[in-house]
Amino acid sequence: MNLNEKLQQEKIILEDNIIGKLEDFAVLLHEWNQVHNLTGARSVAAIYDNIVDSLYPLTFIETPHTLLDVGTGAGFPGLVLAIALPKTEVVLAEPLKKRVAFLKYACIDIGIENVKVEAKRVEHIEHAPFDLISSRAVTNTELLLRLTGSLAKSHTRYLFYKGSRVFEEIGALQHQLEYDIVQKNQRNYLYIRKHA
Repeated sequence: MNLNEKLQQEKIILEDNIIGKLEDFAVLLHEWNQVHNLTGARSVAAIYDNIVDSLYPLTFIETPHTLLDVGTGAGFPGLVLAIALPKTEVVLAEPLKKRVAFLKYACIDIGIENVKVEAKRVEHIEHAPFDLISSRAVTNTELLLRLTGSLAKSHTRYLFYKGSRVFEEIGALQHQLEYDIVQKNQRNYLYIRKHA
């Protein structure tokens, strides 16, 4: 199944030029991954699955003007969201040098102009508060909220890509948050609309 078919299956509607850039990203990541071991996704098809996983929240979130992705790694979800949301200003926080090199190269090679790659840990980033802060498989929810505290305001929303432990993590925080957990296959998307 090609990427467009996988996206349509999940009702993720994107323009052809954006799908083309996502396909270019998948091929580029596959090439780099054979040398630099950037992601566990070992085939273009597996990278497509990660792209669909990254983009699925577009079916239920508000489109942000600014987005911070914490610990972007090989580009999931931050760089993929940046490709799909060309009008959104995206900052990718990634401390590992080989991943930073790939992210910067990908932006130039594919022509992604709405991205700034920050080669540092999120607690060292200085920026006006973001509309949306995302993260996939970085650390627990409470710590993520604490580490990004200086980059958030009352309007900031959070999108965390989680596994089954999300229910434990959210337990102690429930009274401080307005949130939804959207489940899809093995993924739990934690969408926090308000953080006290």
